Amino acid sequence: MEGMSEQPARWTQATVHPDMWADPDADPRSSEGVGPDGELPTLQGFLTDYRLTLRMKCEGLDAEQLARRSVPPSTMSLLGLLRHLAEVERDWRNWISDDDPLPKLYGEKDGDFDGAVAEPTVVGAAYSALEREQAATDAALAEYPDPGERLGKDRIAVRELMVHRIEEYARHCGQADLLRECIDGRVGQ
Repeated sequence: MEGMSEQPARWTQATVHPDMWADPDADPRSSEGVGPDGELPTLQGFLTDYRLTLRMKCEGLDAEQLARRSVPPSTMSLLGLLRHLAEVERDWRNWISDDDPLPKLYGEKDGDFDGAVAEPTVVGAAYSALEREQAATDAALAEYPDPGERLGKDRIAVRELMVHRIEEYARHCGQADLLRECIDGRVGQ
């Protein structure tokens, strides 16, 4: 059709299961045996897997591809998602703290997506910020082994915060699936 942009062909690296992102032996999320014991280790396991999924969806792309926007008027991009989740991790620490809120990483509302520009330094900074903010939130929550303990001014339970974090990553991983498929046609869960 004239005027339509060329869409990449759908593909996957998986050879065992064609609907997978990677073969089970190459998938860092794959684990054999029974799951972890206990509520918090189970929740942390799901959070870890979704964090890995997001990173996997971004692997192998250059700065232009990571910053590529979905469809107008949306400002969503994979790079924007990395920056957004760093911002969200920081904000979750505000939920559990009685101190003054930490300042936003990217300034104004939507700065995480608006500032997701196709520059290698912006990409590197986004990955660094996400790792730093994830580690800081994980460390802050590690001090509270009781999932029912309520924290911060709003008295949010550790359990609720963990489930909310999983939900946030899961939702954005779904968006990352579509963004990645539009960029280079790669599919898989």
